[in-house]
Amino acid sequence: MPTIQKRRGRPPKEGRSREETQQALLRAGTEAMTSHGFTASGLDQILKSVGVPKGSFYYYFSSKEAWGMAVLEWYDAFFRRMLEKHLNNTARPPLSRLADFVDHACAGMAKYQFTRGCLVGNLGQEGPLLSADFCARLEAVLQGWQALVEQTLQAARDDGTLAPGADCAQLAAFFWIGWEGAVLRARLTRSEDPMRLFLAGFLAGLPRI
Repeated sequence: MPTIQKRRGRPPKEGRSREETQQALLRAGTEAMTSHGFTASGLDQILKSVGVPKGSFYYYFSSKEAWGMAVLEWYDAFFRRMLEKHLNNTARPPLSRLADFVDHACAGMAKYQFTRGCLVGNLGQEGPLLSADFCARLEAVLQGWQALVEQTLQAARDDGTLAPGADCAQLAAFFWIGWEGAVLRARLTRSEDPMRLFLAGFLAGLPRI
């Protein structure tokens, strides 16, 4: 019996290249998922916003989940660049770099009137609805961000700001667990106060000499 090949979707009749349209779909997906998460982000509206016929979606991505995973990778790359810009800035003391990241995040939330949050945090709340592969990738992304904060805390320990016995790995994990909750609360209250409060509490609780 011959193997049935899955249709990849109709190539669209438009001037953009496939890569350009894929990038547009990723940008639209980032906007949608930072606002609504994955399951509530309807493909019809996203395709309409980008100007892609519904029947052409599978020409660019094999499934909605494949598209969602690609959006996650896109967002991770963007967010890591921003994190590294602040956390690797050796012109600033290590703990001030964390504060710089928070300042940047607060400004970004305010720019969109607190209607957008962290894409990874939004998706994490949908964990029971996502595939095991999707959840595993989300955790890997968080672990990557966590490693950057751990390095920053290690720098603070090395320069004597933190106690020699400070467990930087555990503190970095605590930071991200608390930070994602602070971002969620900021969206709820439409205020940067929860993020500021979390940073102040985190810094105050760090083990000092």
